[in-house]
Amino acid sequence: MAKIRKIQVANGVYWVEIPEAHLYIQCGCPADSVKHLKQRGLIVTREESNVLFETGPNAILLSDLLIQNGSFANLSEFPVLQMLYKQGMIIPNHPNNTGAKPLLLGSKDQVQAQMQYIFRGNYGLISQTELLSTGISQAVAHEMMVLKLKFAFGRIQQTEELLETRMIESDAVEIKNGVFIRRLRLNVFEFRYQDETVTVDLNLSPYTIYNIPYRLDFHNIKREYFAVIHSGQGNGWDSHRPCVSSIVMFQGKIYLVDAGPNFLHSLRALGISVNEIEGLFQTHAHDDHFADLPALMRADHRIRYFATPLVRASVTKKLSALVSIEEEDFANYFEVHDLEFDIWNNIDGLEVMPLLSPHPVETNIFVFRTLWGDRYHTYAHFSDIVSFPILQDMVASSPDAGISQTFYDKVRANYTIPADLKKIDAGGEFIHGNAEDFRNDPSTKIILAHTDSELTDAQKEIGSGAPFGTVDVLIPTYQEYVWHYAHNFLQAYFPSVPLHELRILLNNPVVTFNPETIILRGGMLHTDLYLLLTGNVELIQSEAGVHNLLSAGALVGEISGLTGSPSMATYRAVNFVQALRLPCKLYLEFVKRNGLFINIHTLQDKREFLQKTWLFGEAISYPIQNKLAQAMHVHYCPVGETLSAGTTPGIYILTSGKMQRYIGKDVFETLDVGDFFGEDGVLFGIPSLFQARALEPTEMYQIPGDMLLDIPIVRWKLFETFEKRIGLILDSTLLNIPVFYWRKEYSVNIQEMDRHHRQIFERANRVYAALNVALTAARRAGGEHEILEEAVDFLARYAEYHCTEEEALMKLYRYPDYEIHRKKHERLHQQILEFQEQFKQGEVQEGLDFLEFFKNWFINHILTEDRKYARYLNNKGVF
Repeated sequence: MAKIRKIQVANGVYWVEIPEAHLYIQCGCPADSVKHLKQRGLIVTREESNVLFETGPNAILLSDLLIQNGSFANLSEFPVLQMLYKQGMIIPNHPNNTGAKPLLLGSKDQVQAQMQYIFRGNYGLISQTELLSTGISQAVAHEMMVLKLKFAFGRIQQTEELLETRMIESDAVEIKNGVFIRRLRLNVFEFRYQDETVTVDLNLSPYTIYNIPYRLDFHNIKREYFAVIHSGQGNGWDSHRPCVSSIVMFQGKIYLVDAGPNFLHSLRALGISVNEIEGLFQTHAHDDHFADLPALMRADHRIRYFATPLVRASVTKKLSALVSIEEEDFANYFEVHDLEFDIWNNIDGLEVMPLLSPHPVETNIFVFRTLWGDRYHTYAHFSDIVSFPILQDMVASSPDAGISQTFYDKVRANYTIPADLKKIDAGGEFIHGNAEDFRNDPSTKIILAHTDSELTDAQKEIGSGAPFGTVDVLIPTYQEYVWHYAHNFLQAYFPSVPLHELRILLNNPVVTFNPETIILRGGMLHTDLYLLLTGNVELIQSEAGVHNLLSAGALVGEISGLTGSPSMATYRAVNFVQALRLPCKLYLEFVKRNGLFINIHTLQDKREFLQKTWLFGEAISYPIQNKLAQAMHVHYCPVGETLSAGTTPGIYILTSGKMQRYIGKDVFETLDVGDFFGEDGVLFGIPSLFQARALEPTEMYQIPGDMLLDIPIVRWKLFETFEKRIGLILDSTLLNIPVFYWRKEYSVNIQEMDRHHRQIFERANRVYAALNVALTAARRAGGEHEILEEAVDFLARYAEYHCTEEEALMKLYRYPDYEIHRKKHERLHQQILEFQEQFKQGEVQEGLDFLEFFKNWFINHILTEDRKYARYLNNKGVF
């Protein structure tokens, strides 16, 4: 009988068990992975010593890749919570609490990111200082810290206290009890126990996505004046339903309330494209409300983000840990709109009042209202909340022992605000609401949500349910918003065409296609083309391996309709699709009348090229593609010609030929068709360190950088490319150079700062060389940590001195980004302090970890932030 058993649970998720070694490993943890395990019977409820608890994994293997095919691969918060609490591994006196900790396995980068993401997911903001930085009062900050400690059972614990980790490299590493794991290649792992091995491949094949554990039926949603679509009623454990969320429709616009796991699947089932989303209202940072927020970062427009500064701070700290970005960069991916507590904030006519809700992490709940007829119509979204008895038990006369009665009374008054429609968290237990608290609530309609249990008869007397896709209309519409969409799309596509001409096209019927309907069949002639207004359409060319997703604003069958030729692809409705049907003959006449034929073909050629590239081939809607196509122009490079991107703000993307990227005599990369350069100039406004030389006649498109920065998914990919290319510079083994190697290209053109930078490089190199010799001897003598502490202290003191001098210079000349730069220095200082503390406690296993971190941070900082302030100071005459 086999000692190792492997089961494929879902796309990209496997179960590996070695019962003899008491090891049960969940391999891969995308969104809702716990629900998949429940559906497959790998998590079940059992009883021991009269205690009910769940079975499940005791180890998690992370993907090497954070993102696969557009979805996030590592969301381990709920799998970890399931092990700690549902299995009872952390609960005192629990039969399953044996002292063993759950295990987190993976690459060093992914494990470290997940540990910090879990920490922030557990606690949010962790000190009164962090709370005060969001603008709340001293008194409220104190009560929130008291609450936080109550929910945390008296102490905030570092993730390292809760979990054990194993960093996986190419050499085999023991997990425990004689079970070993090693990486065979990227995202492919081998488990070995005694004489048996099993291989797990976590890579998703092209066009494969992480599937969802529950069924979602398609819904044809009419865009209303003021209405609520119920897009989720469950919680993070409910394997049959999406997590609690809502979609508020106002004047035809789409606003999300939270974005939990697999929320993009929910949108697709509801016939809503991501590019239709106007904004997101965020309640808090737990994964069942947060998990698809990173996916919205990869949209083709900056979605408006609404929350109080308190919640935003908590969310950004968790998000920055998960995706390894700076907290300040959050505003690069979302259009941030801070809301004030306890007042009505006006959002283009939709008013919203955020209210503070006690929870382990910072939480604001929302009341929405708008005027119609003789009164305001209101929707209250109250998730997450706490039950009145639990909160009452936290009241104490001493400020340090509990919350005040005044605080309790205010929360209770907020929860009982009447509304036309009120959705409440009725999840129960210690941190969630209780339906009984709302038995006498005066609201017109109450919906009970955020639970994985069937409602009891007593609960059914209090509130209603809201199955996925149902809609509560608070103010009906007396206009067809899809006609507004059609007008806006046509006007954007044909900006030079007068309105009376556009009305020729607008005076055509809007048709609806059912999900999975073929709209146009490849190889067939067609008499109509379609302007998509809502929903999504697949473009399929199976022989060529093409499978693209079109969204609202796309013209289906445009070129074949104009030329009278068969459709080059099959177009198939993914969900309910509404489209403006345009007769091909009418559209052709419209194009001729307005002299658009050549322009349309040119745009089509450019769009097709963009769709085939890695940078633009994913999630870019048709209207955005058109804007890019209109702004692109051709640049030609003969053999041997050199370009230094960054001097012109934009990117160059090759359409033919080859180019080399180099610094000095060192060649780092050869570029081919579809590759690009210039991302450093776009992202940081600095000239590139690299130069590019044509190896053969090369043609490329130049695209303005200001357009790219407003497309989050493109910004993300530009930053990803920049990091990869900086990694080539930092890898000293590629060119056999010193670890801290100073290049003249690193100069910031300010003598004193350059001198500091060179001295840090020289001293760090000496320390690095000395450590390599000393650590070998020290390991034998047990003196490794003393040497490390001395090295860290030395570099830390000099780095602090340099940062102080740098800040003084920026402050003297009133550098506009001084505060952002100072905060980066502050974080470096904090990270160094953490390293020093680790050294003192003997927690650092690899003596050169600190220098590796210091090298990556310092060189990266010089190449981006320092060169930005240098340009400013140079313009002020400082050299």
